[in-house]
Amino acid sequence: MALIAPRMTGALPRDDAERLARALEGSEDITVFVDGTVHRLPPVAADAVVDLLRRFGRSEAVTVSSVEEMLTTSKAAELAGISHTYLRNMTDRGEIPVEYRGTHRRIPLAAILAWVDQQKRDAAAGPAA
Repeated sequence: MALIAPRMTGALPRDDAERLARALEGSEDITVFVDGTVHRLPPVAADAVVDLLRRFGRSEAVTVSSVEEMLTTSKAAELAGISHTYLRNMTDRGEIPVEYRGTHRRIPLAAILAWVDQQKRDAAAGPAA
């Protein structure tokens, strides 16, 4: 599966960003209209849309891209925010599943996302006593 080129969007003007941030504050229900028709997004899609809107509300520039289900080690490391070498070592130790395509490693997207989520949970839990 090919990657779709990322789309980069600059930050919103300050007034627009502040209005958006206020609108999102405390909001639980985000309604999406497409051609005048209401669509309820599945939770994962709603989370992504709200995250995007909150970033705009903080006057951040945003890049949106698509990723394939099986990632190169370089793409997986970039997504996880770790070095390529560290990721390769994790696959060697069996901490992250890997498939080989010839001599090239491919990492399942779901495995990287699960690892990132675990890192966030560990960080939120704080240091072990």
